[in-house]
Amino acid sequence: MSVINLNEKNFEEEVMNSDKTVLIDFWASWCGPCKMMSPIVDQIADELSDKVKVCKINIDEEQNLAVKYNVMSIPTFVIIKGGNETGRSIGVQDKSELINIIND
Repeated sequence: MSVINLNEKNFEEEVMNSDKTVLIDFWASWCGPCKMMSPIVDQIADELSDKVKVCKINIDEEQNLAVKYNVMSIPTFVIIKGGNETGRSIGVQDKSELINIIND
């Protein structure tokens, strides 16, 4: 399954109405650490597609969503289950750390 690019138009349907756990990667094209995390996020999307929906939000294009989720630095990873935030992590980390946050 591929990563879904979120915006204000599809956010409600893709995240809040999802029957799966959602991992949101808040990122920007100029962010070096975001580029480092991108392959890891893609791997998680492939490996856990049966139980996790992986999405990305470009904070430069979707500033309102970044503000709504109080994103102060990037990359920020937010876990949403049943429409509620259940986990959050900021900065570069290895894949197992990110998977642990998803599974909590």
